[in-house]
Amino acid sequence: MAQALIWQKSTFSGGAEGNACVELAAAPPTLHLRESDTPATVLTTTPAPVAHLLRVIASGRFRPRRG
Repeated sequence: MAQALIWQKSTFSGGAEGNACVELAAAPPTLHLRESDTPATVLTTTPAPVAHLLRVIASGRFRPRRG
């Protein structure tokens, strides 16, 4: 039987109940990410790409593409 994921919100979400944050669940060796307002849509990845993204964001080098 598959283990239920335990979702965690960012501490930057303000701790309020609501639909304005990204949630993460770990089920080694994968990470699952979802947006709280669309919990049925889940992105699954491994820790390395997420760690790289967080390093780039923290360094100030992240520049979103403009459509």
